[in-house]
Amino acid sequence: MATIPITKRGAEKLRDELRRLKTQDRPAIISAIAEARAQGDISENAEYEAAKDRQGFIEGRILEIEGKLSAAQVIDPAELDAGGKVVFGSTVELEEEESGDAVQYQIVGEDEADLKQGLINVSSPIARALIGKEEGDTAEVQTPGGLKRYEIVAVRYL
Repeated sequence: MATIPITKRGAEKLRDELRRLKTQDRPAIISAIAEARAQGDISENAEYEAAKDRQGFIEGRILEIEGKLSAAQVIDPAELDAGGKVVFGSTVELEEEESGDAVQYQIVGEDEADLKQGLINVSSPIARALIGKEEGDTAEVQTPGGLKRYEIVAVRYL
């Protein structure tokens, strides 16, 4: 099985979600199913059906997270020494050449990506354009609005 890159922070978030699903959500849904069964005929019991659907979702998510964690290659950006190159986990300050707008992104795994927080998926077009570049380089990214050019202002490993 191929490894999945994930930051230390991202792996901890998945572990926390897994812990919550196993210790809180799973027992709560088991109780809800027991209550629905106690009401009698389950063939026409909407609460029972809803609880069984929720149980299926919870069990599926537990399996998904366990699979991701077992295949995870946890990377701590603070321990990286990439010689100033943009790599997975690095935080990159960019300046859009045309508008002069400054943005900052950290390149993270699929499960961690959140553009509003400046966390971009390693397989996104902008991350792929940045990987391997250094401070002062220019990256070209094809966007729905056309080609954008970004100058790499700084590369940090936080």
